[in-house]
Amino acid sequence: MTIFKKRAFWLAALLTFICSVLGSFLAKLPYLSLIGALVLSLLLGIAFQSFPQTINKASSGIGFISNRFLRLGIILLGFKLNLITLANAGIKTIILSIIVVSGMITLTYYLCKKFGAESELAILTACGCGICGAAAVMGVSPQIETTNEERKRENEVLAVAVVCVMGTVFTLIEIFLKPFIGLDASQFGIMAGGSLHEIAHAVATGGAGGAISLQNAIIMKLSRVLLLAPVALLVGLWYRKKMAANTLNTKATNSKLPIPWFLGGFILTSIIGTFVPFIAPYLDSLVQIAYLFLGMAMAALGMSVNFKVIFKRGKSVFSAAAISSTVLLIFMIIAAKALF
Repeated sequence: MTIFKKRAFWLAALLTFICSVLGSFLAKLPYLSLIGALVLSLLLGIAFQSFPQTINKASSGIGFISNRFLRLGIILLGFKLNLITLANAGIKTIILSIIVVSGMITLTYYLCKKFGAESELAILTACGCGICGAAAVMGVSPQIETTNEERKRENEVLAVAVVCVMGTVFTLIEIFLKPFIGLDASQFGIMAGGSLHEIAHAVATGGAGGAISLQNAIIMKLSRVLLLAPVALLVGLWYRKKMAANTLNTKATNSKLPIPWFLGGFILTSIIGTFVPFIAPYLDSLVQIAYLFLGMAMAALGMSVNFKVIFKRGKSVFSAAAISSTVLLIFMIIAAKALF
């Protein structure tokens, strides 16, 4: 492709690579681990806006990385999902995950709209809170077609900011509540994995309850991650029908369903990582590469967004996410006690 021959691409690749690697390093430090590598990469990308001349020189490469590297990272992230482990977790875990994801998306979207947020921002925030944080926001976003790319980038960053802040706040809340809610280690892990937004949040909280708690938190969280592909497919269908209804465009209504091919790749890598034996020694490395590409995409997003505008539009989605996250926490405490 001609993009690889352009100096702008290689400059953008260097800048975003630095952000991604540095974000991964910072995420291993105390307290910053609650934020997570992807959000830290985004923040570092925003910091690079302090050098506008450099960003302008890399602008075409930044756009390519935020789009294509994102898809590549999500495909490789599938290696993190062991389908046998999820199946062994039992039907209760899978059903609970479906209830959590569908309920959280519905409630958060409804509240966002109730508080005045636009549909695109509302659905991105809802999916981020319901599935797996920043990765879900960026996984669902390509299914939303728009002519205003700048507005779309603002929505992506704002939705990521919401899930980061809410997830971090509720991580601290859950660790504080641990001695008072009467859950054993296994139940506490289920609650953490079912109620928190980012994988990093679930790991941090589950780890506070010990090894058994951490294992259950990861399994519960990954069972929600598995639903990323079908949710993105449904969002693509919903959005096209919504646009067709708004424009009275019957051709759009009859057009083919937008298949998110990169999410098909996500499922394929999950299958390969689970059932192909010689891949096993390389799984951790492949997942690290996935987060490297995702971090580069998040950094590119941070470099290209007008962050000042986001503060003016954030009240509605932050309020909605705070309420829905509280409801989810209460539900998961009850569910963990009753079912596990």
